[in-house]
Amino acid sequence: MIGSLRGKLVSKQPPHLMLEVAGVGYEVDAPMSTFYNLPAVGEELFLYTHLVVREDAHILFGFGTEREQQMFRELLKVSGIGPKLALSILSGINVDELLVCVASADTESLVRIPGVGRKTAERLLIEMRDRIKSFGEVSSLPVLTGAQGNAGKQGEAFSALLALGYKPPEISRLFKAIDPNISSVEEIIRHALKAAVQK
Repeated sequence: MIGSLRGKLVSKQPPHLMLEVAGVGYEVDAPMSTFYNLPAVGEELFLYTHLVVREDAHILFGFGTEREQQMFRELLKVSGIGPKLALSILSGINVDELLVCVASADTESLVRIPGVGRKTAERLLIEMRDRIKSFGEVSSLPVLTGAQGNAGKQGEAFSALLALGYKPPEISRLFKAIDPNISSVEEIIRHALKAAVQK
């Protein structure tokens, strides 16, 4: 299997791009999360890749990070999710946000992604629940990462913000703006709400 490519970016037209490697042009499909970080046409590009072999075609998918590639492969293991839908999911939500959705069983954020129905979203949450462990501990998710032993307080703050109507992806963005050394649940919530007003 082709695991990665390094070459010159020849063209980019979402979701397709072409990468020239040693004189050979590789047509690659990539999620928008990768497209957002592409260099200008003509510049060098490195992509992690995944090759899908079908009877009628060989389709190469490309990713800017190894975590995107890993998540794509995990999504393909979910019943009813094929390469196109997996690509759509990673275009509508980044890896960190998807991990938070799975960890908090947030169906609503998933069904907003084009092509994802409620049954598919619920099945994804169930089947991915144990697989997200391969992406690291909860502390590596887009919530506060700081002093040891704060995971419980972060979880309490996360739950409180969910109850206030904030969605997991939005909470993750708010937490990124907070000092990781804050250990009080009330302070975490207060700073998150302050960040929400200022954004």
